[in-house]
Amino acid sequence: MRHNTRKRSKTTQRAIAATAGLALGAGALIAVNVYASAHESANGNSTKRAAQGPADPADGATTISCPDVGAKLTSVPGRARTQVDKELALLDKQVAEAYQKLRSSTKAIQQDRGFATNAIMAPLKDRRAATIDRIAIAIGRSGTRPQGLEALAACTLRATEAQEQGPGQEQGGTAVQGNGPVAADFVDITTVRPNVKSPRKQRGASAGRFTTQCGVNENKLYNSDNIIVAPGVDNGAHHTHDYVGNQDNDAFTTNEEFAAAATSCRNQGDKSTYYWPVLRLQDGTQEFDAQELGGGAEGNTGTILTAAKVTLNFVGNPRGKVVAMPKFLRIITGDAKAFTNGTANANASWSCTGFENRQLTDKYPVCPQGSSLVRTSKFQSCWDGRSTDSANHRTHVAFTDPRTGACPSGMKAIPQLVQRLVYDVDAPSLDDNGQSSPFYAVDGFPEQMHKPITDHGDFINVFDERLMNRMVQCINTGRTCR
Repeated sequence: MRHNTRKRSKTTQRAIAATAGLALGAGALIAVNVYASAHESANGNSTKRAAQGPADPADGATTISCPDVGAKLTSVPGRARTQVDKELALLDKQVAEAYQKLRSSTKAIQQDRGFATNAIMAPLKDRRAATIDRIAIAIGRSGTRPQGLEALAACTLRATEAQEQGPGQEQGGTAVQGNGPVAADFVDITTVRPNVKSPRKQRGASAGRFTTQCGVNENKLYNSDNIIVAPGVDNGAHHTHDYVGNQDNDAFTTNEEFAAAATSCRNQGDKSTYYWPVLRLQDGTQEFDAQELGGGAEGNTGTILTAAKVTLNFVGNPRGKVVAMPKFLRIITGDAKAFTNGTANANASWSCTGFENRQLTDKYPVCPQGSSLVRTSKFQSCWDGRSTDSANHRTHVAFTDPRTGACPSGMKAIPQLVQRLVYDVDAPSLDDNGQSSPFYAVDGFPEQMHKPITDHGDFINVFDERLMNRMVQCINTGRTCR
């Protein structure tokens, strides 16, 4: 399996990271990513707010919801970035430990309703406050110290949807337990009304399309790193990713290594990395990562499903021409924490073949016989013209206006990546809670309950200049190219 293949130097870096306390112990049940992802407002998907608290953990399924510190850091000086990244990773670990204690303290909580508050949430707030203070100090040494971060220290206990249905409620004769998914997370796609709308193309629009063919992860390159949101942090994603394109993907890969690496893309001028959380069948199968961080040790279990088809298209702008992306541009779409963060940055799009004018954000679709499951991710297509990344991984890129297709003022239109993943998976059986035909679910942080709204995707542009210019010319002249 490629998931454990590492250069010797990177193995050493991982050991250092683990020694520094950045990686969770093998017994961890959960971790929370402090980074939010880019905002989606263009697909017309139906969404709803995450379940609201406060919750009483003695009453049923409860999760921990913490303010997203990383999303608030819109400006971090370069000299402070390494320390800030480490402190943000430490926030992950603190919440992970608190959630593990919450999950293992059922008896104590039932005997003392104040246990969760006094023994778990109050100490968590204290630890987060100290870490957040170090973040502010690190930024203040090289720039303006951010104000108000201390207000982000306190977390809350939040009821999950299962709890809102009633304590101990049963679905198909089985009490709602675990960290999801549940039958209520699924809906018959044939009952969903068409909801996809696109801005009308204007004269001068860039109407072409460029397709890059990079396979479906036949090489089985998996890991639970995230080079964009947690560079230099082992297991920074806390869930397992599929990778296509660049074959040197882990937390320690440099831009120079990306440029020199092999690629699974048919056109060798595309060494970009495309990655997304794996989809798993909740069938009890022990995968290669069943005991590992990012996998079973953090609640991500079952058979990993490889997409039957992966389509990577770059399309234009409905109002005008596009410009080339800068090399090593990093884009994240969606929010892996949308269940507790809310829907502001959610960009999940779930559907079925033959029904793709009906897209779901907060539900998994149940596809009719002969129809396949589809995950679609549309990436931001407006760029600030300067940066390849930003402190919160969002502000350097943006979506176009969903009605007009215009970029925000001061931003330039770039080719939009549209990633489409097709899976041949049997429809789950909702009447018996997935017993006769198991549920499927996207990998994620266990406190997010494997909700469909947490789906997300990541892209790093490593096209060579010649091929990128060809893409732009193709799109701007209205042609279809590969």
